[in-house]
Amino acid sequence: MTDTNLTLALLESRQQKLEKRRSFFKNVGGLSVGLVGGTLLSACGGSVHDAVAQAAQPTDTDILNFALNLEYLEAQFYSYAVFGTGLSASLLGGAGTQGTVTGGKAVPFKDPLVAQYAKEIAQDEIAHVGFLRKALGSAAVAMPSIDIGGTDPNGAFSNAARAAGLVGAGQAFDPYASDENFLLGAFIFEDVGVTAYKGASPLISNKTFLEAAAGILAAEAYHAGLVRTVLYTKGLTAPSLRTAAGAISDARDSLDNATDVDQGITTAGDDTVSNIVPLDKDGIAFSRTPGDVLNIVYLTKESVTMGGFFPKGANGLLNMSTAYA
Repeated sequence: MTDTNLTLALLESRQQKLEKRRSFFKNVGGLSVGLVGGTLLSACGGSVHDAVAQAAQPTDTDILNFALNLEYLEAQFYSYAVFGTGLSASLLGGAGTQGTVTGGKAVPFKDPLVAQYAKEIAQDEIAHVGFLRKALGSAAVAMPSIDIGGTDPNGAFSNAARAAGLVGAGQAFDPYASDENFLLGAFIFEDVGVTAYKGASPLISNKTFLEAAAGILAAEAYHAGLVRTVLYTKGLTAPSLRTAAGAISDARDSLDNATDVDQGITTAGDDTVSNIVPLDKDGIAFSRTPGDVLNIVYLTKESVTMGGFFPKGANGLLNMSTAYA
């Protein structure tokens, strides 16, 4: 047995003890709240049985599988954009229903720097999939169905771009059409990945897995900073790119929760001042719950289990977005 598999086995053997200590969240303001896919459940909604069932915190395995779903999405997008092909079949199987990929094609890069950056990120994201699958072993979920197409006006990228006001009704947004479109498509994902890993880190109890998650968080932050920097730089001669990035940020923020945890690549009120690193007043990156992340990935403010970039839902127990008014 490898060290990683031994760690996973030890984690599972400790799970019952962990659940006794942290099976429920504390009552907040008289409301009983629980987490399933990041969804907050009020005691005044749903049955008592549902409330109890949803109150248990996710295991480390659940959290890593949630991350694996996101890595499948990013890796497929970058792999197609750079290499014109998706992930190897050996990286797709696992627990749950294995899905298919809709769309995806090579970007005709004109800027050699963007092409090189894209290739580096693609290799990193593919490595993340392989690493998480190895760490999870037989518990790893299969790749869910993923929509990364660029020709369907009703596809995930088109709907995301339409929510940001980048395309009109009946128009498609193709992230593979140009360097600039590719960067905007990448921008939709990268900041979300950073906030997802930061939000999940406090829920991880095993130090080996926590260190691994921290390492991937750092990599995702480097990627996000790179994409934001290139967009801002290109915005010197094409200001519409800065405006578009800000609109994508606003669209994400309109979906995930009632708090403003998203920022564009320029300082509010002044498009000539960069905002490469989105931070709070204390200089700390923002967090999102799994449910908040799925609001953006599913492209909805409702509590659902599928939609957007995962048309048939994410695999694993953390698969429900959060309902926000």
